[in-house]
Amino acid sequence: MGVLEMILIVLEAICSVALIVIVLLQSGKEAGLSGALSGSSDTYLSKNKRGGLDQMLASSTKWIAIAWVLLTLALSLV
Repeated sequence: MGVLEMILIVLEAICSVALIVIVLLQSGKEAGLSGALSGSSDTYLSKNKRGGLDQMLASSTKWIAIAWVLLTLALSLV
């Protein structure tokens, strides 16, 4: 195993753990009491209220998943 392959493996392991943690931190669409009572929490007002953390986690999930795919492709070529 070369040095580049070891670096890619370590980076992919870090991305994998980060992706698992970020996905588990996200709240589901039916989370909370309002989702249990109304059946859906995707109203106009609820989308604006939960913008901060949920949007950041969704964006982080997207970018870490892209990095994971690119690392996997790079590992398959090395």
